[in-house]
Amino acid sequence: MKEVIIPQLIKKKSSIAVITPAGRVEKGQLDKSLEIISSKGYNPILGPHVYSQYTQGYDYGGTVQERLSDLQWALDGDFDAIWTTRGGYGCAQLLPYINLEKFRKKVKYLIGYSDATVLQSFLLKQGFASIHGQSIKTASFGVSEETYNLLFDILEGEIPQYTLENNGFNKKGKAKAPLIGGNLAMIYSIMGSPYSYDFKNKILFIEDISEQFYALDRMLMNLELNGVFRKIKGLIVGGMTRMGNQETNKNYTQAFDPLAYEIIDQKLSAYDFPVIYGMPNGHIFDNQPLIIGRQVEIIVKDTAQIIFK
Repeated sequence: MKEVIIPQLIKKKSSIAVITPAGRVEKGQLDKSLEIISSKGYNPILGPHVYSQYTQGYDYGGTVQERLSDLQWALDGDFDAIWTTRGGYGCAQLLPYINLEKFRKKVKYLIGYSDATVLQSFLLKQGFASIHGQSIKTASFGVSEETYNLLFDILEGEIPQYTLENNGFNKKGKAKAPLIGGNLAMIYSIMGSPYSYDFKNKILFIEDISEQFYALDRMLMNLELNGVFRKIKGLIVGGMTRMGNQETNKNYTQAFDPLAYEIIDQKLSAYDFPVIYGMPNGHIFDNQPLIIGRQVEIIVKDTAQIIFK
């Protein structure tokens, strides 16, 4: 992996480009978060197609050309950060066309999660860190005020450290390596492509939402068959939310589904690396940000620590 470039800190009155590279958003859905950004002293600037819509079996935030145009506008522009409005699906359609020539002259954090995972993988393959954290649209499960505060802390230069209570699925140990990962379905979707993460000697983070349990197993099998679990030095598991069938799963609304955790634990039984379960990041109310590409140390004892370097 190339040496990772950490974007420069941002200052008050900095401009933040707001884009919709995947699923569509409607007017009014961003207002609350945009007000928070402004109240913190920053200037959110909406992309020309942020509220566009294109339907082809799915409601995209515009055509491929419109969404790519806004992404390239944000990458090229004199902005201090890029913040995605939501996930959904669509970012993978943009990957072959992204140009980073101007971005290299002014590197900035891209913030998002869920479908934005594929953009973060793309950026890291080119040597740039990003933030796997809350997007601007507030989902049905809401978002905590602390979530936004932690994001601004990172933008302003504070390095996050997390201490989590013991989880019964945790595997003790310690490891230090660059952090990769994000939404498991997105990692799975680009596996084997030129845009996939390089897993060797990394710490992997995964989270997901609304997947049937057999689909979770299928994605984990894909990682196993590709040798991912033989390559990584550690694993952090975040939210596994609304997993399984709503009609039959009594834990359907839980943020950290216990059956999903059991399935992951079984898949990892043959491997000897530290694992942290219950990281509050993903499709959950308290979506605490992680820095993709940054060196991180995980220490799993009676408690679990995640310490960025």
